[in-house]
Amino acid sequence: YNGGRIVGHRPPQTAGGPTIKIPSSPRVRVSPIHAPGVCLVLFVVAVDVQAAAACGHCWSISPPVSRAWTLARHLFDGMPPKKRGKKDKGAAAAETLQEVSHDHIGALPDDALHHILSFLPAQDVVRTCVLAQRWRHLWKSTRALRIISPGSIAEIKMFVDHLLLLRAGSPIDKFELHTCKGLSKDDIHVILWVRSVVACKAQAIELDIFQSFHNWLELDDLHLVFASQHLTRLEFAYVAFNDSILNFSRCTALQDLHIRMCYFQAKRISSHSLKRLSFTECRSSDRIRTRIHTPNLISLCLDKAFPRAPVLETMPSLSEAVVAIHDGCADLCNVLCENFSCAACYGLEEKDTSCVLLQGLSSAENLTLTAQSQMFIFRRDLKWFPTFRNLKKLLLNEHWSVPDLSALSCILEHSPVLEKLTLQLFSKGPKHNVHIKGSPDPKETPAARLQHLKIVEVKCKLVDENVLNVLKFLDKWN
Repeated sequence: YNGGRIVGHRPPQTAGGPTIKIPSSPRVRVSPIHAPGVCLVLFVVAVDVQAAAACGHCWSISPPVSRAWTLARHLFDGMPPKKRGKKDKGAAAAETLQEVSHDHIGALPDDALHHILSFLPAQDVVRTCVLAQRWRHLWKSTRALRIISPGSIAEIKMFVDHLLLLRAGSPIDKFELHTCKGLSKDDIHVILWVRSVVACKAQAIELDIFQSFHNWLELDDLHLVFASQHLTRLEFAYVAFNDSILNFSRCTALQDLHIRMCYFQAKRISSHSLKRLSFTECRSSDRIRTRIHTPNLISLCLDKAFPRAPVLETMPSLSEAVVAIHDGCADLCNVLCENFSCAACYGLEEKDTSCVLLQGLSSAENLTLTAQSQMFIFRRDLKWFPTFRNLKKLLLNEHWSVPDLSALSCILEHSPVLEKLTLQLFSKGPKHNVHIKGSPDPKETPAARLQHLKIVEVKCKLVDENVLNVLKFLDKWN
């Protein structure tokens, strides 16, 4: 910011407190720095105007005085307006043209400016209206809205209401809402904002409204709220889904769905267009085993996501998958009895003896399967002998080798094109004390079922009896 100035008028202070009036067309002159390797930096005058920024021909900011207002007031103190007579109108017009010619940032096309503004919080984007005539209404048509607040929804409710109203339905590519103090009683406003954004043809929506685990944003009729032919990505955090079925069939373009730290009680999740799906540290009823129907899925991540392992239906296009069953999972039996009368093994309203996880994962090329040793769901699925016909990379933990190696042997026998096997034994990582690498002995005949296996890695804290048993087992397989 070299040699620029802002021209405005500040009336005298009144008894009610400081007041500043900015003309409808404040002029800003930015002179570029002509030096190789030096970037232009645009300094935004931070005036706390919020939604009123687009109203009328001038704005009035009065107490309470914020830090942003104080900074703006000080900027204006040393810049008194130049007095011109009637004879100087021609000179003023020439100076204005010269200022515009030097404003290289303001001369950028709208698409470039919108892209720059998309990285800023919406509150700061609105404040750019005081920079110059070129910026006055630019904020109304930005393609991304990032509503970020360290407070609650109540603190930004008026601002967001006016923001969406003054945008007058201009298209939106991405909408983000992040707050740190939860909802209070204003969740209805969030629903209205989402409906408004969906009507503006939003392509991506992210809701992250932190609150205690007992006061989350509640979403009902998900298939109606997010019904859109333009939505391609949805991200949720700290949201409670009340629908018994999460049906995204009306989101015909949806490709990415990421759900983190949410609560749901859905018996079925369905989408024919979805490509990438992830559930992380979610909560639901342990009386429900959710069915996931996503036939065109490419990538799947289930990380400590369900109290009961979900039933994965056929996914022929699946390329990579990560399934981590956590310690609090209800699919836990101390004796691995697999008896229908066992509440831990089959404590569900509907008895289901079909394959739960592995059949749906059988098309994956890159697979990670981890669980606590006493989890029975993977071992039970192996009785259906699913064949992993495309599997090339496989990562397993100690669940597959304790108390015996039968599960490891079974999955290797049904992975005919496996190229790399990684075993993380009693070591979660990412750093491991012991890292052992092995490869087939070229002098010996490779095992008939593992002709393509090239690399085996064993990662652990120390080499104990359990690890030695695994190494002896692998040695028998060359």
